[in-house]
Amino acid sequence: MASGILSRSLSLLKSSTFLLSTKQPQLFSSSFNQKKTFYCQSAPTYFSYKLVASVTCRMNSSRLATFSTQSVSSNEPVVSVDWLHANLKQPHIKVLDASWYMPNEQRNPLQEYQVAHIPGALFFDVDGISDRTTNLPHMLPSEEAFAAAVSALGIENKDGVVVYDGKGIFSAARVWWMFRVFGHDRVWVLDGGLPRWRASGYDVESSASGDAILKASAASEAIEKVYQRQAVWKNIEETTYQHIDARSKARFDGVAPEPRKGIRSGHVPGSKCIPFSQMLDGSQTLLSNEELKKKFDQEGISLDKPIVTSCGTGVTACILALGLHRLGKTDVPVYDGSWTEWGGHPDVPVSTSEA
Repeated sequence: MASGILSRSLSLLKSSTFLLSTKQPQLFSSSFNQKKTFYCQSAPTYFSYKLVASVTCRMNSSRLATFSTQSVSSNEPVVSVDWLHANLKQPHIKVLDASWYMPNEQRNPLQEYQVAHIPGALFFDVDGISDRTTNLPHMLPSEEAFAAAVSALGIENKDGVVVYDGKGIFSAARVWWMFRVFGHDRVWVLDGGLPRWRASGYDVESSASGDAILKASAASEAIEKVYQRQAVWKNIEETTYQHIDARSKARFDGVAPEPRKGIRSGHVPGSKCIPFSQMLDGSQTLLSNEELKKKFDQEGISLDKPIVTSCGTGVTACILALGLHRLGKTDVPVYDGSWTEWGGHPDVPVSTSEA
């Protein structure tokens, strides 16, 4: 699930101006798919916690260019359609359809991608792979979010990336710039884009594979999860929201194992436990207003202050939201990734309680 409920409610603040850092490259891979090895270089850190890299070494990009990208300089920003056609089946060439159109054009880039795209190209959602903490359109995401999205698309540091769009050269330049901002200089824009490709008589695919559509969706979900986790982290520090966990007390305290392998036991620091079962009576019906209020009062939860709920995977947290709604608290966000996301990440804090 990628509802965006929490990330819309708990916002992060970061600088609106991007400055290239002179620090050593920070290596990391997406926490949602540890097999991927895309990391960002020369990018400022917008988040406060430590990320551990799954890559074991950093290789010089020229050593990775074992195919004909050796003849293409990173100082040259474009490649020709003839070059791409000759190199299209190279294993470390990844092609992205980054088409995007002005709102008044009333064109749907994803639909157009599904109708016709360069064979093997993946769809890069310019609006989706963006900063979720602002209402401004398609702003640059944090480096962790960008790496998570690009890893979900199957792109690794060793890959050469060719970006095109449906106009010729328009939105593709934006995505070229994004990769370069985060230190990946083996990226080029397809000169003339899809119109030039088709005018040259090269084939297009008229339908997208299920895998390509799933990757595009996974990239958006990966971005969402990064910003949700960052929002929870920020709330630990600022305690803007009262965080209620709907899991059992034993799981919350860390004395009972989680039902999913690889998930640590315990709870988000500062959160409180009200098991979802306490919202229901013996016949599995919702308690009365008076009884519900008592349950929240017992844990020191104020209905006059913001509340966020979580559980294991975002299901039973909604039962807490249901009870709060009955009490007139109708603006309760749910942490969608919940404990499965938080407890599955090795670099976030976890609290436990006495049995």
